[in-house]
Amino acid sequence: MESFAAIYQRACERKGGEEALRLLLPQGLTNEALTHYSDAQLLSEMSKKIFQCGFVWRVVEYKWPAYEKAFFDFEPQKVLMLSPEQLQQRASDETLIRHLKKTMAIYDNALMVHDIAIKHGSFAQFIANWPGDDIVGLWNELKRLGCRLGGNTGPYFLRAIGKDTFLLTDDVKGYFQAHKLINYGFTSKAGLAQVQAAFNLWQQESGYSLAEISRVLACSVGDNRL
Repeated sequence: MESFAAIYQRACERKGGEEALRLLLPQGLTNEALTHYSDAQLLSEMSKKIFQCGFVWRVVEYKWPAYEKAFFDFEPQKVLMLSPEQLQQRASDETLIRHLKKTMAIYDNALMVHDIAIKHGSFAQFIANWPGDDIVGLWNELKRLGCRLGGNTGPYFLRAIGKDTFLLTDDVKGYFQAHKLINYGFTSKAGLAQVQAAFNLWQQESGYSLAEISRVLACSVGDNRL
């Protein structure tokens, strides 16, 4: 297994030096800061990432104020009061994005957020308290308990709110395959466990966050645009 120091040095060489690379590293939040999110804020960001999946991100951003209005600022209790007919109306609203399944996912995930908040005090507390050395376990929980949060959608949501996580981009996956660090699929529990184990070792070696390691790894290989 390649040392993180070697990966970091190669990334520096590819991106124009250490200072240039540092400017590319993502900034996350502390667990304490994460707890200050409201359940509504997290449901909104989660829903946005679901709509952005496979769609033009800037179009979703442009339309998001209309979503905030249509879904009561994403207050989970208010969203859960919507009837199936009202959800279908919103799914066909021209000011929004006409996609029934993704619209229904807002309701399903409002229920998940509501249920988790009851058990953990808030959805933000649940996310903040999840240990980083098993971040793939949080991915799996979001996928299992929520709707349309599989693949990279859940991880992108976590990255967007500042929760420390790596991302399985094409460059990162390509690195793991080229260096034979994984012999299972990236969607399998065994494969994700192998990826997590590698990131844990790099983190112990370097002291960098999972997000920073992920970006450095991506910058060290492939044709990324960063």
